[in-house]
Amino acid sequence: MVTSDQRRRQLAKEKYERQQQRRAEARQKTRRRAAVIGAAVAVVVATLVGLVVGGVFDSDKKKDEAADPAATPSASPTPQQSPSPAMAIDTKAKYTFALKTSAGDVTFAMDAAKTPQTVNSFKSLADKGYFDNTKCHRLTSGGIFVLQCGDPQGTGMGGPGYTIADENLDSLGKANEQGQVVYPAGTVAMANTGQPGSGGSQFFLVYKDSPLAPSYTPFGKIDAAGLKVLEEVAKAGTADGGQDGAPKTEVKIEKGTVTQS
Repeated sequence: MVTSDQRRRQLAKEKYERQQQRRAEARQKTRRRAAVIGAAVAVVVATLVGLVVGGVFDSDKKKDEAADPAATPSASPTPQQSPSPAMAIDTKAKYTFALKTSAGDVTFAMDAAKTPQTVNSFKSLADKGYFDNTKCHRLTSGGIFVLQCGDPQGTGMGGPGYTIADENLDSLGKANEQGQVVYPAGTVAMANTGQPGSGGSQFFLVYKDSPLAPSYTPFGKIDAAGLKVLEEVAKAGTADGGQDGAPKTEVKIEKGTVTQS
């Protein structure tokens, strides 16, 4: 027969065991809750890291670049739709691009030896009358000093339907700490989208030394008379008075001709 003392001890033991079980269950719940929270935090952190790496939170940087004319001396050529023209020039010969414009004649010598793909493309386009009756759509006078031409649409978005490789990018020397080199006054260079190998038909004429990233194929040198024409166009400024826009003095290419000498 169980005595009252034994019964009390038995009840106390059972109560203690129930308390221990409840405490163990509580600890398990706490650990599970912490694991869930930790996993959720890890997912959020990973997502944020992915967004930063992917550039979603890079809008301030992009805005700064867009505001800097040195970051956008280019246009967006039409996406590639057809192959670039077959090589048909003599890379040992000299080629000259003569632009008869409404503002005066601009002529520049092209370096076929160092920029064969570019010169070949320009000769092919010029022979087809591609540049005839097109406007130079962009003049810049803040940070960089260029007149941009070669878009048959006159919007900065046109191109020949193909792209050509970058060439001669190291000819202007080593980039400075800002990642720029000087494109000297009189230089003619290819415009592009900012991506490698994205040049089409658009080009820019430098009328004053301009610091730029060495990403734009320099392929020509403007003669003295042509440079004076550009300086007069630049002196008149843009149509809206800003530092980047359509030139106030219209520059329409009436005829573009490439000749070999």
